[in-house]
This record gives sequence, structure tokens and C-alpha cells, in this order.
Amino acid sequence: MTVTLNYTPEIAAATAPLYAKVDRIIPAFEWPVFAPKVVAINALKKERDAIILAHNYQTPEIYHCVADFVGDSLALARKGASVDASVIVMAGVHFMAETTKLLNPEKIVLIPDMKAGCSLAESITGADIRRMRELHPGAPVVTYVNTSAEVKAESDICCTSGNAVEVVESLGVDKVIFLPDEYLAAHVATQTDVEIIPWTTGHCEVHERFSGAEVEQYRKDVEGLIVLAHPECPPDVLDAADFVGSTAGMANYVKDVQPERVLMMTECSMSDNVSAENPNVEFVKPCNLCPHMKRITLDNILTSLETLEPRVEIDPDIAARARVAVERMVAVG
Repeated sequence: MTVTLNYTPEIAAATAPLYAKVDRIIPAFEWPVFAPKVVAINALKKERDAIILAHNYQTPEIYHCVADFVGDSLALARKGASVDASVIVMAGVHFMAETTKLLNPEKIVLIPDMKAGCSLAESITGADIRRMRELHPGAPVVTYVNTSAEVKAESDICCTSGNAVEVVESLGVDKVIFLPDEYLAAHVATQTDVEIIPWTTGHCEVHERFSGAEVEQYRKDVEGLIVLAHPECPPDVLDAADFVGSTAGMANYVKDVQPERVLMMTECSMSDNVSAENPNVEFVKPCNLCPHMKRITLDNILTSLETLEPRVEIDPDIAARARVAVERMVAVG
């Protein structure tokens, strides 16, 4: 197809309903840059029989304007297992694209930038899990979905922050090895009687920068503030928060409770995306950006759909074993 990236009156009219979704968070002077790319991407999706899965941390012009399905890691994994399309574009990070490929081995799975990584995924290897098993024989391994396919292949079952407690308790054992996020492991340990054996060197570079002192300062500065925190945050942040939950859990809290003022201790764009859907709620943003998520842009999504590259491929032996752990996670609940 011929891609026209000029902002014409026709493109302005065609994208007006989309801009209405984001006009509170994307300035009017920026929209002419985004709109032609949005139109081109949405047209190419039809031509390629493609869909776009976008994580909650994607920027609003991706999340609200070109994504077909949005959500946290668990929601995207479940959707990835059931989508009816020949091509799946993951607007997220590499481990998410791998998870999608595990559940769709026969489909083309694209990630617009192969360098969109994750500090958690890079904190542990398959060899590390094998050593943990030697130290704790018989204990099953519960692996956070924020990991590579190689690590998943060494695991018994995966989990997300949204279903971690449910997954741990589904195994019916007294203790589990839980990795790689130290803070999520600590939070899960407070929610269950199952003994949690953590991997202590894995942290999210976005969430680990928040502090309980920061929360308390915001409370002093902003009257009536409700604080929501992701369980990848340090324990003092979770102790200071009003609600702890996954990105989906936080979004649902805002939607259901409609607090007057809210602070979300998570990635910046998450606040933007939830704000667009809740115009009556005032959002206070501490704003830690994920540099990996921000590698995904309208430009490289468009290029990826044009070229059908870069494609995510996984060694068949690793994929077969990793797929079992992911499918067990999807089946829980």
C-alpha cells in the first residue's frame, strides 16, 4: 500500500474520533504528527490480517489509537492464546512477544524493536534456576512472566503480578521457589501461608526507584490523595499505599472507586492511559518511564507491519518446555 504521512483534512476527519479519546493527554499541536501514522497502521493491519497487542505502559497514541487489545501481562497472554489473526504485533517488551509466540507457534509474531528488553528478564538465566532447584530439592519453581523463554523452560509454572498468589496456592505444596522479582516475592509471601523462597537480585528498574518517603511527601503535598502501588515496588512503598495490585488491578480500582485524586506508583504512561478513561479523576504523576517500553513507537510499528520484521523465533526445544509453564498459568483461574 502507499503510505501517506501528511496531515490532510481527510486524515483529520478520519481520526477525529480517535483524538477525542486522547485530547486530554495529547496536545492538539502533537496530533498532526501522530494522525497520519495512526491511519497508515490501521490500514496495514487489515491488509496484513494483523492485530496489535499493547501493554498498559505504551504511550497513549499506541494504546488508544492503534491497539486492538490492551492490558497487563496476564490479559495479553490470555488474549494472545485466542486471537484470530495471521500476524500479531506486540507493542510491549521482548519477553511479552516471546510469550505470545509460545502460545501461537504457527503465527507470525512481531516486535517492532528487538532491543525492547526488561531488567527483570535480564536478571536471571536458566542455569540460575537449575542451581536454585539443587539448593531446594522438590520445591516447584514459579516464574514471573517477566522472564525469557529459556527461564520459563526451566520452570513449573508462570505467573503475573495479578495472579501470583493464586498460582502459588494452586500447586498444593508447602513451599515454592519464586523468581525473579524480589519485591513481588516478598509481597506474595504476605498474602499466603505457602513458604516463598525468593530470588533476591531481580528488580524492575522502574518500580525499584520509588520509595515510601516519596509516598509520604506526596500525601503532605496533595490533600486527599489515594495511592496505588504495583507489587514490584519496594516493601516500604507497598506499606504506605492504599491499594496494591497489578496494572489491571490499579486501572479497575480507579474505574470502580473514582477517587478524587490518585497517585499510581508505576510507569508514567499507565497514568496517562487510565486518565484518558477517567476524566473526573485528578492524576498526580511521579513519572518513572520504562526506557524499554518507550522503544516501541508508531514509526517502528508501521515499519514492522510493512516489512513483517523483526520476527520473534524461539528454539523448538526451549519453546516446547516453556509453553507448558505458560499454558499452566493461563489455565489457572
